[in-house]
Amino acid sequence: MRFIGRILLLAVLAVVAVLGYNYWSGSGWTLRPSTSRGIDAGSATRRGAELTKEAAQKTGEAVTKLEGAVSQGALTTKIKSKMVLDDHVKARTIDVDTSGSVVTLTGVVQSNEERERAVLLARDTDGVTRVVDKLVVKKP
Repeated sequence: MRFIGRILLLAVLAVVAVLGYNYWSGSGWTLRPSTSRGIDAGSATRRGAELTKEAAQKTGEAVTKLEGAVSQGALTTKIKSKMVLDDHVKARTIDVDTSGSVVTLTGVVQSNEERERAVLLARDTDGVTRVVDKLVVKKP
């Protein structure tokens, strides 16, 4: 029991010695941060604000690109769906590419009537401003 008491007494003396040393020298383990070194809070705040602004701008650009890609994909899907549901057009032989609101149709069709019907279905889709016809009529 005396042994444990002596160890506790030595531990208390060591803590008092460290605190006394810090009090008179101002170095070592201190209880409050030193004002002579460290991070400048003002510049860190400014840099954080700059980085946040850059991240927000890049995020906005990415969202704009994603929205464009999604809307183009939706437009392509609408046109392909119309062609699949149409009895006069064989949709599997026609490729639909969308760039903005311009649609390009490529592939091989069986007749001029099928070609005209495919172009008409694309033109009559909401959001399409122009249809580029690159369809080829298969020769008999």
